[in-house]
Amino acid sequence: MKILNKTSSWFTNIATIIVREFRTIGTSYAILLVLMGGIFVYGLLYNYMYEPNLIRNAPIAIVDQSRSTLSREYTRLIDAAPQVKVFCNGSDFPAAKELMKKNEVIGIIYIPEDFETRVNRGDESIFIMYGTTDAFLYYLAMQESSTGAMLELNERYRPDMIVFLPQQDTRQITQSKAINISGTALYNHTEGYGSYLIPAVLMVIIFQTLLMVIGMISGDEKDTGSILQFPGKGTSLSRMSGIIIGKTFVYCFLYAIFSLFLLGLMPVVFNLPDIGNKYEIVMLMIPYLLATCFFGLAASAFYTDSETPLLMIAFFSVGLIFLSGVSYPLELMPWYWKASHFIFPAAPGTLAFVKINSMGASIADIRQEYITLWVQCIVYFTLACLAYRYNIKVSEKRFLLTPIR
Repeated sequence: MKILNKTSSWFTNIATIIVREFRTIGTSYAILLVLMGGIFVYGLLYNYMYEPNLIRNAPIAIVDQSRSTLSREYTRLIDAAPQVKVFCNGSDFPAAKELMKKNEVIGIIYIPEDFETRVNRGDESIFIMYGTTDAFLYYLAMQESSTGAMLELNERYRPDMIVFLPQQDTRQITQSKAINISGTALYNHTEGYGSYLIPAVLMVIIFQTLLMVIGMISGDEKDTGSILQFPGKGTSLSRMSGIIIGKTFVYCFLYAIFSLFLLGLMPVVFNLPDIGNKYEIVMLMIPYLLATCFFGLAASAFYTDSETPLLMIAFFSVGLIFLSGVSYPLELMPWYWKASHFIFPAAPGTLAFVKINSMGASIADIRQEYITLWVQCIVYFTLACLAYRYNIKVSEKRFLLTPIR
């Protein structure tokens, strides 16, 4: 009977913590701003910035100061590229700048006077490219089209340049066979930047905003002493685990809804890769959210107020994507970066999600990342209990033992 009473009291305390946590989130404008801004605004804004994904027929201006046969051929090759379209071709650079200021062109390619002369001398010819920053992909479109045209031009005129080479090298070059290379980008055949990057960013948004919310609440509890108002007495493992479970239930409940918006709706609206099995994505998100919650609660020992987490977490998105192995191969990283990959839940979670969602992998294919997340759940749950025991003891010394003046 005594055991049943203790169990009933433990569950009652958890329910009280859940209600309290919902009330804390619902009555804090700062936390609601992070949730609404971080999840909805940031998620929509990031997708909108990369929404074109592939730039086609973007207008550019050519400023041809060379006015030579070679420069005109180079201009035609640029115009033939699918990424851009030559809006105007002249020699008036100030007029081209005005067009770019009026957003009639996305950039300018400047061909200097000695463009053909340098080629005829056997030197490297140069061109100058100016681009607007209205969209992140405009520069990439100009760079791909201008570089591709230059490579094609180089292939056409390379046989004529053999006269500038030393005599001993000429024979080897003329006898060597040409190699034709044909390739297709795996899992991103359109080579779109957004379809490659955004799925990873969405997982990092979930991780970052969840840590911010947990940190703001935990920091405020320590700063105001409200951590002492949790139901129960003492710092036993049973009470600490009840606090952690109650808080985690609230965060996981909210972020299950937010994950449906970011990982379910955003790929449909913005035509992102979405070939993964929905059931397996759900199975991945369970340990991912749990590990993130426990990690954030374990880190609460370092928070002294509600503002500190915003400064500590807000600028780590690039580093987390790097550690995940999506933007840089994990196999090529030094050992210390590989070790960091297994510390932050965002790293294995993001890599696993990209494998499932963009590459069509199964749970068996993400076995290492999946096991890592569950191990993190166990480790960080234990650390979270110890962290809250420490937080309560520190708050007791600060608020209960402070002399009255």
